[in-house]
Amino acid sequence: MRDAFHDDLNSITQTLIDMGQRVGKSMELATTALLTADLQLAEQVISDDDYIDTMQHDLDAKTLNLLARQQPVAGDLRMLVTSLRMSADIERMGDMGHHIAKIARMRYPEKAVPPELASTIQEMGNVAKRIIDKTTHVIQNHDLQSAVELEIDDDEMDKLHRKLFVTLLDDAWPHGTETAIDMTLLGRYYERCADHAVSVARRVYFLVTGEYASEKDDSL
Repeated sequence: MRDAFHDDLNSITQTLIDMGQRVGKSMELATTALLTADLQLAEQVISDDDYIDTMQHDLDAKTLNLLARQQPVAGDLRMLVTSLRMSADIERMGDMGHHIAKIARMRYPEKAVPPELASTIQEMGNVAKRIIDKTTHVIQNHDLQSAVELEIDDDEMDKLHRKLFVTLLDDAWPHGTETAIDMTLLGRYYERCADHAVSVARRVYFLVTGEYASEKDDSL
């Protein structure tokens, strides 16, 4: 009976990993769709978000079922409770890619991003993909060092976010209010993706140590 229970726990972890991998791919495709005005890629990301949502709903239902039936304690309880929170964060990371793809679709056949901001948005997409991949690695391996490094990656995203706003707030901005709103939203979507990744890292820290990261390491 306990072997079956631990198989279920392993299955929950694997689902979190699968969600992370799918979200990472969606973010990569969303950025490409945005910068190249690729409607097909944008539609693919938008459609795939429904699948990510279903994965989260199924995982949460399974987790709650195990909590009710098995009445776990100690590490097993931490794992189940933490999984509920991590699935929500990963799903929200997927939502950020979905929102980015919707902007690409809305502005098609034009490119949504002005030429002078294309490199900044591309770099934000690269950092987001790297952060999502690292988050998935942290979940899979309970790698606390990589969890700490996610804070540094988040700082890099924050710097890019500020760089974006420097351009938007320049009096010489030539692209009008509508494009400025798009860029503001895009910056927010990438920045929030990174914030959710840090949240996952904190939860893995708690899962492994039984303590909140702030009690042990100020870098998280």
